[in-house]
Amino acid sequence: MKTLRAIYDRYSSAIFKVLAPLGLFGVFALAFIDSAALGMPLDAVVGAYAYSARTNLFAVAGYLALAAAGSALGSTVIYLIGKKGGEAVLHARMSAERIERMRRRFEEREFVTLLVTSMLPPPTPFKLFLISAAAFQMGYAPFLLSIFIGRVLRFAILALLVIRFGPQVANAMGSLLRSHLVLSLAVFAIGVVALTAWMLARRRTPAR
Repeated sequence: MKTLRAIYDRYSSAIFKVLAPLGLFGVFALAFIDSAALGMPLDAVVGAYAYSARTNLFAVAGYLALAAAGSALGSTVIYLIGKKGGEAVLHARMSAERIERMRRRFEEREFVTLLVTSMLPPPTPFKLFLISAAAFQMGYAPFLLSIFIGRVLRFAILALLVIRFGPQVANAMGSLLRSHLVLSLAVFAIGVVALTAWMLARRRTPAR
């Protein structure tokens, strides 16, 4: 286990050093690749970016927003695969019973389902949810928005923990979310309140 952790630390540090000169575009590119194709040590690198800019909250917010945007836009690749392949793609990866459970989730609350999934760290089968969203005909705009909000909340929790406890905590994101449940729920609650206020404001805005 210690050997695996050392390899992982070295791997994520090397990626951060390569991307660091690219600034904001580096974290965007990594998040895009992570969602579109290859699984990358995204939390570790986003955490490193947040920690490096910890004295400038505007820079931290910029890193988090671009990481979330990269993740959302990178998910478009999987969305198109799900749209083109439909439920046949799901049948190759899940049992019929599990597909029906997934269908009910998306029929009842597709936006919240994908938002919450976007918040969760590995080993959550994120790409499977992306394919399901497309196969069950979730609109592209709410698809992007739910992922973006979920990732912003996830990375905000990560940034708070990294700035408070140090960059090494990024490699234990899952256990930290469970250990600091109150903090995680507080950030999530703030995001939900902000989203609700935004949606209400849109409804009250008269159509032109």
